[in-house]
Amino acid sequence: MSITRDLLIGGKDVPAASGRTTDDVAPYTGEVYASVAAAGPEDVRRAVDAADAAFPEWAALDPFARRAIFLRAADLLDARGEQVADVMAREAGGTRPWAHFNVALGANILREAAAAITAPRGEVLSAQEEGVLGLAVREPLGVVAAFAPWNAPVILGVRAVAAPLAAGNTVVVKPSEDAPIACGLLVADVLREAGLPDGVLNVVTNAPEDAPEIAETLIADPRVRAVNFTGSTGVGRIIGERAARHLKPAVLELGGKNAVIVLADADVDYAVDAVAFSVFMNAGQICMSGDRVLVHASLAEEFTAKLATKVSALRAGDPSDPHTVVGPLVTRAAAERVAGLVRDAVDRGARALVGGGAPEGAVHPATVLTDVPKEADLYYAEAFGPVCVVETFTDDDTAIALANDTDNGLTCGIITENATRGLAVARRVRTGIVHINDQSVADEPHAPFGGVKASGYGRFGGRWGIEAFSSTRWVTIATQHAHYPF
Repeated sequence: MSITRDLLIGGKDVPAASGRTTDDVAPYTGEVYASVAAAGPEDVRRAVDAADAAFPEWAALDPFARRAIFLRAADLLDARGEQVADVMAREAGGTRPWAHFNVALGANILREAAAAITAPRGEVLSAQEEGVLGLAVREPLGVVAAFAPWNAPVILGVRAVAAPLAAGNTVVVKPSEDAPIACGLLVADVLREAGLPDGVLNVVTNAPEDAPEIAETLIADPRVRAVNFTGSTGVGRIIGERAARHLKPAVLELGGKNAVIVLADADVDYAVDAVAFSVFMNAGQICMSGDRVLVHASLAEEFTAKLATKVSALRAGDPSDPHTVVGPLVTRAAAERVAGLVRDAVDRGARALVGGGAPEGAVHPATVLTDVPKEADLYYAEAFGPVCVVETFTDDDTAIALANDTDNGLTCGIITENATRGLAVARRVRTGIVHINDQSVADEPHAPFGGVKASGYGRFGGRWGIEAFSSTRWVTIATQHAHYPF
């Protein structure tokens, strides 16, 4: 029997005003996992009503009381590992290790947000007038619209709301239609159980066909003062345009076309392990996944042989099996899209060292390609699946040029045993994140997270997240009467 979930508005579970629902389908089995409320514009307005009404009291709440809620929520989330593993496997095809990583990092994002609540916020300024004290004070914005994605649902569901709430805002979150429970309702359940007041966090689920109207209604509401979105570059452009039209700041964390660069002095066995993790964790459905593997020509033969051997042994299939490494993609259509990219590349002259071929349902085989020409769609398109392209280089300048040959700029890994050389390369790679002697997939709750170019703008994480969802006011205090010219 499938699960049934309503909207969360004003602390209460309520159906959509229309009574409509939408199916949440399990990608591995194709069965309906859950039925969730399908909101319309009137439901969005109800959610914003609740968030707006809750804002003054939440913003004024003792910061230590707010911090206590976040710390309780972190502990509650930590205790839900088995539930999250079940939800993520059935709703989004996530493997058990990936689910437990989501829980651990999601809980730590809440703890980092808790610390930020009582951290120093603001500055004392110099003033040109004698006897005047100047202050730069950071204050919450009001209602924040958050859009949470399906691929790392608990991590990114928590991240979408943690910093806005910690800064003193209230939130209306629209979770992905592909994982509305894991990246929306489950996160809200945890915070509600931790004592978050009614109306501070509201969740609006929707049918896929209604997404544009729901997003437009939410962003356009004059009481919504900021937006954050994590997802594809294509949709992110639309969200950014809508926010700009209404003069609302946005944090956009979008797609990547990330490179892992294996320099000539790299430890080959370590590089193979690092690349395999970067490419195939969560079946490549991470914005930081290593689409492109750039290997020094002197290592190419040994590296590709060992990578092919390792990838061939990765177990694929049922995400609930603890030994599965490559689970299903989020939908069967997503698997067909990835297969189409691979077919197009092979038709244009690429070679499949491992994998290729047709998917089985939503499971696409782990695939390593080489000799992919620039005219192939895969050369520039984000794969967002268990696929990578290996390309060789003969000098650092060429490696850097290849890494930068993309509209995106999210993250990069540089495998080298020489940190000085790695840093020199890293400073010339145009990404928001770079990891020296590590691969491209990494996330820490206190670090500034975000990209450049078509990978978006703004930063989540630590104090940068608080700054993104608060405004700076200049306040002066005159300790003596001023003199005026008239």
